[in-house]
Amino acid sequence: MAERRAINKYYPPDWDPSQGSTNAYVGQHPLRDRARKLDEGILIVRFELPFSIWCGGCNGLLATGLRFNAEKKKAGSYYSTPIWSFRMKCRECSHWFEIRTNPKDSAYDVIDGARKKAEPEDLEDDNDELGEKIVDLSQVDENDKHSLLHKLEVSEARKRRAIQAAERLSTLQVSYA
Repeated sequence: MAERRAINKYYPPDWDPSQGSTNAYVGQHPLRDRARKLDEGILIVRFELPFSIWCGGCNGLLATGLRFNAEKKKAGSYYSTPIWSFRMKCRECSHWFEIRTNPKDSAYDVIDGARKKAEPEDLEDDNDELGEKIVDLSQVDENDKHSLLHKLEVSEARKRRAIQAAERLSTLQVSYA
């Protein structure tokens, strides 16, 4: 049935193309029921949970990938990137909860009505961007400090050798070209 909606168009007998679109003629928004709160700045969208959360009302678990009809509205901006707020109801208890985008960290934050389930990968926040362990030297004993510094020196030496080898390779490629 939905496939016919895109192909077949109904034009009322008293409609004239000079009157504008059929939506304007009938007095209906093109987004239909999704735009019922558009005057408040809210659009109804289909939202999929990016992570598992615990509902604040019934304390039930809402799993990753669960889809909701959410109210989407602009909550602010981070530099020029908009921050979107998604407000939806729990399926079990009809308790409202809100999730916002976080462009600074490229993530989503649970704002109200629920809490994020602690995942094992979330607990390992002491890694840098490359996934390597960040170590606080004030909490390490003297023997481990020396081994950590030795590892750092070795890795720096390897990096220097790799840069020198790349420079040498580029000069060889230029001389044979």
